[in-house]
Amino acid sequence: MADLSDISLVTQVAVFHNKKAFDQLVRKYQSPVRRFFLNQTLGDEQLSDDLAQETFIKAYVNISKFRAMSSFSTWLMRIAYNVFYDEVRSRRPTEDVDTSVTVARQTISASENLKMDIYAALALLKSDERMCITLQLIDGYPIDQISKITGIAENTVKSHLRRGKEKMANYLKQNGYDR
Repeated sequence: MADLSDISLVTQVAVFHNKKAFDQLVRKYQSPVRRFFLNQTLGDEQLSDDLAQETFIKAYVNISKFRAMSSFSTWLMRIAYNVFYDEVRSRRPTEDVDTSVTVARQTISASENLKMDIYAALALLKSDERMCITLQLIDGYPIDQISKITGIAENTVKSHLRRGKEKMANYLKQNGYDR
């Protein structure tokens, strides 16, 4: 039913340029898109907001190209994926996307410590592993949709997930977390 609602809103935007319909789509998907970017940027809120805004601008400009071959959310996340990789490619060659997170740990609550440790564990992953991990474990996408979003074969997605989970589990165990 949600997909029919999305298709109806997309049609209103594409055919009638109904900005209120697009606002409804933005309100519905802004949290998942922003969360996706927060995990990819290892908690950089400002960059995540900028990338989310760019994603919705590109979605609005290209909404007439949506063909309903997949759900609107999958199509939107594919745009987000491309926006993120455009950002990565635009960085200077001296910057490393996969650098480890260094954070001061004074006077930080236990939940903030866990959040920072998860970002640090995500930072250890290769970018494709991090992408697959966050899409599945945090955003809840099944493997077939992750494959559509990233353009990576399903078996390769499974491999990235397995390796990423192992690396994260090892890191978290070394830092005092048990199953």
